[in-house]
Amino acid sequence: MTDSAFPPPRTCPYTPPPRLGELQRDAPVTRVRIWDGSTPWLLTRYDDVRAVLADRRFSVDPTRPGYPARGPAGRARRRGAGSFISMDAPEHTRLRRMLIREFTPRRIEALRPALERTAAELLDELAGRPQPADLVAGFALPLPSIAIAELLGVSYDDHEFFEDRARVMTDDSAGGAANRAATADLARHLGTLLQRRREHPADDLLGRLSAGQVEPGNLSRAEAVSMAVLLLVAGHETTANQIALSVAFLLDNPELAEFFRRPEGPPAGAVDELLRLLTITHTGRRRVATADVPIAGGITIRAGDGVIAAADIANRDPARFPDPDRADFGRSPNHHLAFGHGEHLCLGHHLARLELRVALTTLFRRLPGLRLAAPAADLPFRHTHPIYGVDRLPVAWD
Repeated sequence: MTDSAFPPPRTCPYTPPPRLGELQRDAPVTRVRIWDGSTPWLLTRYDDVRAVLADRRFSVDPTRPGYPARGPAGRARRRGAGSFISMDAPEHTRLRRMLIREFTPRRIEALRPALERTAAELLDELAGRPQPADLVAGFALPLPSIAIAELLGVSYDDHEFFEDRARVMTDDSAGGAANRAATADLARHLGTLLQRRREHPADDLLGRLSAGQVEPGNLSRAEAVSMAVLLLVAGHETTANQIALSVAFLLDNPELAEFFRRPEGPPAGAVDELLRLLTITHTGRRRVATADVPIAGGITIRAGDGVIAAADIANRDPARFPDPDRADFGRSPNHHLAFGHGEHLCLGHHLARLELRVALTTLFRRLPGLRLAAPAADLPFRHTHPIYGVDRLPVAWD
């Protein structure tokens, strides 16, 4: 075992901790110590991380002994019934299949005009505000919030309610009781909306879930509510932080921002390169082994051992990505792990990519003189939050 505690500190807000790079080079499969004193395995090489994420012998079920919870709040939050992303096959497979058709590339591409219109309207409103303005509150957060609310059939008038509850649900420092209360609040709200769809059918995701799955008995009401909570929270919290972090990075690297101002738009691979470089799942994807599994290097992970698959540093593995710390918008292939891999690949990855591309191109074209209104070192980056990003992004423009 190394003497490392996990997660180690960053020295640059746009780069994984240097200690992870050292481990990737010198001890790519090693035990680390986490908050509760346990010592799960930390995997930092791309091939090892990808293999574990695709292997059913590594469970995502946080109730299993040995699962390396992110903290005491996370452990307490997962004691009750969880969402399907915290389930293994076959239950995970059964529930995920009910949603796949909602997130196909064709259906997501159909959302582009509405997303572009929303982005333009938000920026028109932002441009009329006093400077400096907070880009998170004025643009990065409302854009995906509006998108997922419309997709689900949730009124955006309630955005302060669901954004506040989502923030508490994903914040380990809030405490287990606060996490559970926020989840219960959101579940009650969405449960009420789901019941209304039964009485008044509508052509939105909640309506289709009610008519197509709950009414025929394929899905319980509790399962449907859990799905809706997951989609609402994950559908805006992650993308909002990815947008804000990407904007901060691009403003610190103006030669890269210029690609998003071009009339023809950025290269096709620009968004995926930002996702690779700025992987926001910075505390690792957590698993627990259900069998003895040999790993490269002669190490065997035993049944009951916790595993942290560090996708952020795996996305900087020089064995997979030449010159991995350089932003190369023409990088191809770019099979990064920002959305995970295998059965638990993020269901909304097509939507997230579209939102990020629309957000950045609209922003840099509409406000070509955009600049940071505070030194990057003073920005409130989310170092202790499980979803990395920036809480506020003060900007000004010409």
